[in-house]
Amino acid sequence: MGTYRMYTDGNGKARWEEIDLGKMPAWLQGLDTTSIRFGAREPGVLQDWHPAPQRQFVIILSGRLEIGFEDGSKKVFGPGDARLVEDTTGKGHTTIALGNEPCITATIGLKDQGS
Repeated sequence: MGTYRMYTDGNGKARWEEIDLGKMPAWLQGLDTTSIRFGAREPGVLQDWHPAPQRQFVIILSGRLEIGFEDGSKKVFGPGDARLVEDTTGKGHTTIALGNEPCITATIGLKDQGS
């Protein structure tokens, strides 16, 4: 179980990093959100390259999700993992659920930073 951030780097490529919550006081104090949506992704169905539709947290409730990045790397996320997804420009990432069960997620939209 961990906390991660996906973002677009200065070259327009999606990347990921692990986040130390102790260094993110704003996250611990609360973030303004717009909505929460629950979803189920069936295993083995690849969602090809796509940027995130907005800044959002995606928390995996059950199952496993593999995210592919343009540099060829992949990261598997599992139950309890929370990702701040900010790669809203560029080619984005790929997504596929692994294993024999659907990946159940909670997606929480964030208000624009300027709002």
